Amino acid sequence: MTGFLTKTFNVILYQPLFITLILLYQFLPGNDFGIAVIVLTILIRLILFPLMNQSLKAQKALSKTQEKIQSIQNKYKDNKEKQMEAIIELYKQEKINPYASLVPLFIQIPQLIALYLVFWRELQPETLNLLYSFVPRPQTINPSFLGLLDLSLPSPALAILAGIFQFLQSKQLSSEKKTKDKISEVMSQQMLYFFPILTILILLRIPSAVALYWIITVLFSMVQQQFINKSTI
Repeated sequence: MTGFLTKTFNVILYQPLFITLILLYQFLPGNDFGIAVIVLTILIRLILFPLMNQSLKAQKALSKTQEKIQSIQNKYKDNKEKQMEAIIELYKQEKINPYASLVPLFIQIPQLIALYLVFWRELQPETLNLLYSFVPRPQTINPSFLGLLDLSLPSPALAILAGIFQFLQSKQLSSEKKTKDKISEVMSQQMLYFFPILTILILLRIPSAVALYWIITVLFSMVQQQFINKSTI
């Protein structure tokens, strides 16, 4: 069973991402590995754009119902069963799927693992054996970005930059949520700082290609969030 899952993961995610990265590296002007990572990230985000749009719209719809949900919780605070029934009925009336915002998360986790493996292994000669026969095989791969950064090594600068953008995105998302629940507000504030710090700590220990991917992903998500906000005004 484990072997089947590993093979499926490689065929569906790892190999397509790896081959796409190699093709971008070889055919984009300048053969810059960092540019190839950026273009690959944008391609991934464009493919996921419709799904992410649906998720962001669901999150926005949920944030607009927070006051009604709190009112239901207060009304039926001694009857959890009745409270849940009323909330489900509210979701039906507002045509909201509370789980829609979670779907992209479950898709992105295996995708992120695959990208991590791609960026971690891309310089190992044996990895190039995964290329199909019709894919041109490069002699060598130079992991530099604009001749300044070696993306095969950790970069404190990119890790910190990724943490900053993660904070700005969290700030953007928290401004969308309106709640009078003090406990939720305190937790939201804690998460506002926790995730950026966690992001920095993780990216300080792995190839900076992942940090570059994360920065472009967060920037793309922030622009997409602005697009959703303007389209739903």
